[in-house]
Amino acid sequence: MIPTEYYIYLSTALFAVGVVGVLTRRNILIILMSIELILNAVNINLMAFSQYFKSVDGQVFAIFVITDAAAEAAVGLGLIIALFRNKETVNADEIDLLKW
Repeated sequence: MIPTEYYIYLSTALFAVGVVGVLTRRNILIILMSIELILNAVNINLMAFSQYFKSVDGQVFAIFVITDAAAEAAVGLGLIIALFRNKETVNADEIDLLKW
């Protein structure tokens, strides 16, 4: 039996790596992967506390988070492809479509 603290440590490390990736990277694909890391860290926490409290509520909520992450990935990749075709770059600093 693995203690709940280990899950929390792993989740904290994944969340920190994801936040650093979102804040420091300029490539949109890497930013999306960092957001996926953050969502996976949340799922690990949900599963750990679901096991700790002997409840399935966290597991059900984790399934919704996974579904949301899949939809976010599909829409995000579609937007990235459209932006690349329009601007020929995936660098977040060089995309200024909303500027006049």
